Amino acid sequence: MDINEVKELLTQFDGSSLTEFDLREGSFELYMNKNSASQRTVQAQPEVEKTSGQTAAVVEAEPVISARPAEAPRQASTEGEEITSPLVGVVYLQPAPDKAMFKSVGDKVKKGEVVCIVEAMKLMNEITATVDGMITEVLVENESIVEYNQPLFRVAKGE
Repeated sequence: MDINEVKELLTQFDGSSLTEFDLREGSFELYMNKNSASQRTVQAQPEVEKTSGQTAAVVEAEPVISARPAEAPRQASTEGEEITSPLVGVVYLQPAPDKAMFKSVGDKVKKGEVVCIVEAMKLMNEITATVDGMITEVLVENESIVEYNQPLFRVAKGE
């Protein structure tokens, strides 16, 4: 793999929603990470480099920072019912970038009402409230990656 191919991969990675990318081809290894909290280290193996003529490359991309209004610090609360993600994907708290959020802290929700969208494999999946109540906490950021069964919202029942 030549330097132009590595630069092209870096450009595509930087423009994507991926946060980590790991490529291994023979003795060549390329690892890219947008997570500032990652602590991965790669140790070069000189004997492999001498015999193959290729070197290991580690590329760190700057984390993507989006402009968003300042939020009040989250307080750890265990009261209320959680609305969780039924699948792994990217969560969208707004129906479109120029639209208001589906639900914010203090909004009332009815069981079955759409609270966000999780995109998985280019399919948009509407996530609905599981109880009637009021949103007391938004537990994820817009366009972040969520895991299966990860809490998205906390709802105080019946308010």
